[in-house]
Amino acid sequence: MSTCKINPPFRAEHLGSMLRPDYLLAARKQFDKKEVTAEQLKELEDKAIAEAVKIQKEVGLKGLTDGEYRRHMFYDGFFDHLQGFEEIEHPPREIFKLYVPDISAFLAENTKPAATTLCTSKIKHVKSGYLPQFEEMKKFVEPEEFKNIKMTLAAPEWFHLRHGQYAYSKDAYSNDEEHFDDIAAAYRTELEILYNAGCRNVQIDDPLLAYFCDESMLEGMKVDGEDPAARLDAYIRLYNNCLRDRAEKCPELVVGLHLCRGNFRHSIHFSQGGYEHIAVKLFNEINVDTYYLEYDTDRCGTFEPLKELPKNKSVVLGVITSKFPELENIDALERRVREAAKIMASGSGESEQEALNRICVSPQCGFASHEEGNLLGHDDMKKKLQLVVDLSKRLL
Repeated sequence: MSTCKINPPFRAEHLGSMLRPDYLLAARKQFDKKEVTAEQLKELEDKAIAEAVKIQKEVGLKGLTDGEYRRHMFYDGFFDHLQGFEEIEHPPREIFKLYVPDISAFLAENTKPAATTLCTSKIKHVKSGYLPQFEEMKKFVEPEEFKNIKMTLAAPEWFHLRHGQYAYSKDAYSNDEEHFDDIAAAYRTELEILYNAGCRNVQIDDPLLAYFCDESMLEGMKVDGEDPAARLDAYIRLYNNCLRDRAEKCPELVVGLHLCRGNFRHSIHFSQGGYEHIAVKLFNEINVDTYYLEYDTDRCGTFEPLKELPKNKSVVLGVITSKFPELENIDALERRVREAAKIMASGSGESEQEALNRICVSPQCGFASHEEGNLLGHDDMKKKLQLVVDLSKRLL
């Protein structure tokens, strides 16, 4: 097991994406229709990012993001910049795995994805999609804050779980492991590029690992002839291969892993189930430093799985929802976090205070994983972020 770092994350965190202002949403639609230029769109993105950074600093957050304002979806920036991947418009239904919760949700509404991305030839890292975002973000913070910029990255197995054997051309790869090896090599290159530019804090956004907590998907995989445990093991190997060289090449890089249950437009979620299904492997076998876990509703289960969290790792508890404007009661939130610390301590053998020192707090997810965002306003978002900071101060 790697030697993991506790900080960052900071005691108060947010998950990256923020609500886009109306003028940015309008400009992106105009850009898609070729009614504004890339330069005009970038000017408005810069304006919006400056406003987003100002909000984060005003409420007292130290970890800073660009709100993902240069993206359409949270996972943009990796696969779309790799040689070997191709966007497929109007993909056939049969290439989708119907047991994946978000796929089944879309198809239940007779909504077929307009496009997807498949691997059609050998994978090669030819261009970083994240580096320009990181370099641009530097313009909005002081040099001493560069290390506090958090870059959110796509999960390496994103398209594989959705498509299984259809995820890659058999002319390019004869099996999953060959395919995963080249994804991991590209991921290592991406991390090294970001690190050399000054990035020290990345968060991998992965709804798919949380899907392994959902009984309906596990049963669906078995019906389809898949072994959920073997698939999870394969994805853990993929993760560790992606992060294989960071101790030597990126020694100060802190890597967080966010498990999401769906944060689609208009506050939709896709899956449920407690972390007990995957906790032992999740916390002990994946070589990341911290875990961003959703804990805003009962569908996330109890804190009991936190007993499995090793002492050299930290956790960010998403006890505040980003989906709706109602503010949680801060006294109740504090009690919940202290309950989590007590449970962690019972598993690790440390004191409750020592366990509490490894806990940070955040909203359960970003405010706009998809550009259309959740069902709350900008003032509501700022109040939620302020609540995160106020809660964190109670835990000092």
